[in-house]
Amino acid sequence: MGLSSMRRAALWMMALTLALAVAAPARAGLSLLRDADIEHALRQLAAPVLGAAGLSPTQTRILLVDDGSLNAFVADTRHIFIHSGLISRLETAAQLQAVIAHEAAHIANGHISQRLGNMRSARTAAGLGLVLAAAAAAATGEGQLGAAVALGTQNSAMRTLLSHTRAEESSADIESVRLLMRAGINPRAALEVQEMFSGQEALSLGRQDPYTRSHPLTRDRLRALQGLVAGQPETAPDGTANYWFARAKGKLTAFQRAPSWTLRRAADSPSADIRLMREAVAHHRNADTRRALAAIDEALRLRGDDPLLLDLKGQILLESRNFAAAVQVYQTAAQRAGSEPLILGGLGRALLAAGHPAEALRALEAAQGRDSTDARLLRDLALAYAQTGQGGMASVVTAERYALQGRMADAGLHATRASGLVPRRSGPWQRAQDVLSAAEQAQRR
Repeated sequence: MGLSSMRRAALWMMALTLALAVAAPARAGLSLLRDADIEHALRQLAAPVLGAAGLSPTQTRILLVDDGSLNAFVADTRHIFIHSGLISRLETAAQLQAVIAHEAAHIANGHISQRLGNMRSARTAAGLGLVLAAAAAAATGEGQLGAAVALGTQNSAMRTLLSHTRAEESSADIESVRLLMRAGINPRAALEVQEMFSGQEALSLGRQDPYTRSHPLTRDRLRALQGLVAGQPETAPDGTANYWFARAKGKLTAFQRAPSWTLRRAADSPSADIRLMREAVAHHRNADTRRALAAIDEALRLRGDDPLLLDLKGQILLESRNFAAAVQVYQTAAQRAGSEPLILGGLGRALLAAGHPAEALRALEAAQGRDSTDARLLRDLALAYAQTGQGGMASVVTAERYALQGRMADAGLHATRASGLVPRRSGPWQRAQDVLSAAEQAQRR
């Protein structure tokens, strides 16, 4: 049965309002870059290191921050954050694994749990938003202000949460080398990463990379690390790890650098499928859909319908407004990828664009059930709820999206609205209360 014209107009007006709200940039916090292919690569690279540290590879997530500066940090015991700029700068899989090992050492050695204090565990979108807002404050050097905004405390210094003492850094250095050796990874990579940051402390605060401010490096520490590595045997490079590193870095830079830059360097890729993937992204960004599809189809031929490459093909088709074809490709990718929430989110996005909001809602709810920390997914889910007449649920997930982006005032407004639209004491109502609590923390100065 069709909707009345008045009701349809009201729903589309709600959808338009939500869409315009999404277009506004986040005013606080850091943004996450969510990509199924890149996150799969990070999981592959992190697994041996996390296992060596006694941490669960399935419970400890490696998330990519959309920031060109060089940084990596932990703010709770379940997430390791790496800036996109750092991955673009690193040269080998072992170097990235050394970064992960150092951050994992901070978790394993108890450096984070000792001072979590009022910081909420990032188990929800609101909790993760507080973590990212805190990290953004620390990166700017505005520690006291960041603590007041993100943690809701009167006198906590942000660097107390996100920065490490020199003793902790020395401890993490020693442990990270042990972790690399235990995982069969060349420990010299840890030294190569630290040497990349050497000399930063001589720069003014505004010119230092955030990593230097949160991970104080001294000549004594560098010499100690050189001593730790000096007596260790060289380990042969891991071909599988290098493949996934090159694939993650290749896709990341293809989307972030100019297409001409990518096309000039694609031939330097270590394998044909990575070269073709990079070329597909570059041609897509040049609005050359024919060449983009030809490149990704050839990559798929080489990789046997890899669902992560199918995800990229679906994105190319969707953003080229080939909605029906995009739905078909995403459906195949979702079937092959099993429970990958980012691919399910892509399917939902394509179904929305193709005019099938009820089907889109099923895919998007399944994706959110597996991962509720994707702002783009929450945006699409709000639109699907709005287009199916569920305004209360649209407000709930919009509140969660704003919280995830660090826009706590907006999050609080939508959470208040949601609280009056959904049944009291229900699951959605409890989610709205979670956001309200986080917003209240952020308002306390």
